[in-house]
Amino acid sequence: MRPHDKPARAGAARTPGRWTPWLYLAPALVLIGGLLVYPVYELGLISFLEYTQAQVSGGRPTSFQGFGNYTALFGDPQFRDVLVTTVLFAAACVLATLVVGCALAVLLTRVRALPRLALMAAALGAWATPAVTGSTVWLFLFDPDFGPVDKALARLGLSGFEGYAWTYDRYSAFALVLLEVVWCSFPFVMVTVYAGIRAVPREVLEAAALDGASQWRIWRGVTAPMLRPILVVVTIQSVIWDFKVFTQIYVMTNGGGVAGQNLTLNVYAYQKAFASSQYSLGSAIGVVMLLILLAVTLGYLRLLRRQGEEI
Repeated sequence: MRPHDKPARAGAARTPGRWTPWLYLAPALVLIGGLLVYPVYELGLISFLEYTQAQVSGGRPTSFQGFGNYTALFGDPQFRDVLVTTVLFAAACVLATLVVGCALAVLLTRVRALPRLALMAAALGAWATPAVTGSTVWLFLFDPDFGPVDKALARLGLSGFEGYAWTYDRYSAFALVLLEVVWCSFPFVMVTVYAGIRAVPREVLEAAALDGASQWRIWRGVTAPMLRPILVVVTIQSVIWDFKVFTQIYVMTNGGGVAGQNLTLNVYAYQKAFASSQYSLGSAIGVVMLLILLAVTLGYLRLLRRQGEEI
């Protein structure tokens, strides 16, 4: 036996096998498979079937429809209108959330410790508030009879706001829901961006200031590019959250507004699946939403990878 044989075998024994990483990942993969993959599989399966209350009660057998549910869905003018409305509403929510969150994150770097602590506590309180509770509070604030907002606007001399019903008009109802969504969503953006700003080297910011750059120029040319990976994360998270808003719309517009004028895809899917017992159509809407979110996320990541960013 050569002297170096034993160390070689010892080194080989310490080298992990090709399946070792998968063994460590196995518990998480099993959990994800049970909580995510299987429900998505069932959702897709039901979307290809005729599955209504008659099938649930056993009165009629389940039949395979192919893409019939999707054909009926995209042939429905109401679905196309709700899809466009959802995209526009989600885009407005994402933009407003990013603007408010980033602005407050910059503000946190400019104030002293006590105001910073108060702002962080208030923001985290809004973030921790359940969606149903927050929606109910916002409804009370804008209540036409007892809400303080209408009374304050009327005292400021703004005509037409005395007893104004915000949820009766389509655009004012969407604006009210948007405010509540931004209120409960901006803390995540604020805290994440603030942590990223604190990680930016102070020497870089001081060098930019010595070169005569304004605060806006420093943010746009120095801070924002260095925060791009973080901004990607918060943007994708905001897109996912705001695109599938359900609780705020359902609670604040009483199930989609007058004559369904404030429907979004999630609420529309709920109405189809549970109010109308058309579970296959509701599942088809869920699949469409899933594909849209996957396309947006993958497209955004691919664009950034082309620009040489590592996410």
